[in-house]
Amino acid sequence: MDLLFDFQDRPEVREMKQIMNPYLPLYEYVPDGEPHVFEGRVYIYGSHDVFHAFDFCKGDYVTYSASIDDLTDWRYEGVIYPKVNKDPLSKNGKACFYAPDVTRGNDGKYYLYYSYAWSSVISVAVSSSPKGPFEYLGHVHYPDGGEYGLRKKDPFAFDPAIFVDDDKRIYLYSGFGALSFFPQIPFGHKPEGGFVMELEPDMLTIKGEPKKIMELPGQDKNTPKEHGFFEASSMRKIDGRYYFVYSSLNGHELCYQISSSPMGPFVYGGVIISNGDVGYKGRKKEDAIYPLGNNHGSILTIGKDHFIFYHRHTNYTNTDRQAMAERIHIDQNGRIEQVEKTTMGLNPTPLSGKGTYPSSVCSTLVPKEGNVFYPFFRPPFFSLTKTYITQKEKTGVLKESQYIHNVRDDTLVGYKYFDLSKTERVVLEVEGDFKGKVLCFLSEDEKNPISKDFSLSGNGKERIEIPLKNTSSKDALFFRFVGKGKLDFFSFTLE
Repeated sequence: MDLLFDFQDRPEVREMKQIMNPYLPLYEYVPDGEPHVFEGRVYIYGSHDVFHAFDFCKGDYVTYSASIDDLTDWRYEGVIYPKVNKDPLSKNGKACFYAPDVTRGNDGKYYLYYSYAWSSVISVAVSSSPKGPFEYLGHVHYPDGGEYGLRKKDPFAFDPAIFVDDDKRIYLYSGFGALSFFPQIPFGHKPEGGFVMELEPDMLTIKGEPKKIMELPGQDKNTPKEHGFFEASSMRKIDGRYYFVYSSLNGHELCYQISSSPMGPFVYGGVIISNGDVGYKGRKKEDAIYPLGNNHGSILTIGKDHFIFYHRHTNYTNTDRQAMAERIHIDQNGRIEQVEKTTMGLNPTPLSGKGTYPSSVCSTLVPKEGNVFYPFFRPPFFSLTKTYITQKEKTGVLKESQYIHNVRDDTLVGYKYFDLSKTERVVLEVEGDFKGKVLCFLSEDEKNPISKDFSLSGNGKERIEIPLKNTSSKDALFFRFVGKGKLDFFSFTLE
């Protein structure tokens, strides 16, 4: 995969290859990411949003992979499972694939667990390779053949997660914890929390009965209601501890619970990540650094390094989501402190202070009116007054054209972190009708800003050059636009 920024073939500014958020190409929308290490590579399995599709998960399942020794180089492995398949629920490919998970079975084959939108049925596909192609195998069922999720006493089956323990026992997790009414839920079912069930070696048959491990939000006295289980089940085993990762009632955050057994009981641990940094260092929801939306992801462990994978939202809608990742620390007691949302993401060091970066890799995007949850469906005219990340080409066009649209008065755009110790200036590429100034500063507290007056007439792209001073080997980079009118922000170059 090409770099997400351009060094313009200048030998003096060429640096070691690096990665940033979003870590996949900017034209790609793979949310709900479940990272797994198979055969020496990290594979990311997730849903597949289609740009401007006005619904979740409209694409076929695809995967990307990277060597465990080089997380800067993600390779597209293609479609691993198409919407048109032999699953009786496929309905000619019109139904949406929701968040999947994959494991390597005890037979050496790879098993894909998924569900169609609001079906309450968990489907399984199998492949001889982690990069597919997968072939439909069957539906998760009881020994009598009855499909899990369809009995009246069954909880609503949603967001399957599959886990094979070191002793080769197989566990399937699923559940839904909404407190409000969801008309899409099949008749006779209701949210009841999170469940686990053991599977037989055939990867399809339930062994025993499902066991509840996560109560509905507010019903577990040891878990704050707002951090209670909502959806997005995921299981990881790290240093002998079992981590149940999930999306909370807050929606925008991933939380975790810990147990000494894959079947619980689990104890609340805390928040790992919020896609708006809510909760990080006490940040309130009204001060979110980025538009909020649902969240889904899990932990990746490579040696002593740990990462959390999650997603962000773009295009002023809840349904155009992109894959993100951050480094996390797990202490000797197994605890994880909440980490901040950054641009550098998987990169082991601050990003290079030389080169051109697309504006859309921002970790902070705050319009004057503040951030809110994006709507599920972007209003056709209301969005004309909003500031958001978008693109000109449709999904799949191999051109990274994302940019920040409709930047207006008092909009804050930020990036974390860069090595600016040898950077002398930053040059912004913008277009629009705007008269005012841009304030540039190196920290979130907005101290010691460098002010640059400018005026745009809307007649083509313009460059705004800002000198930098008092820089270091780890700086954030923030821009606040102040003035009248609006502009599109395309990229910035560090020189």
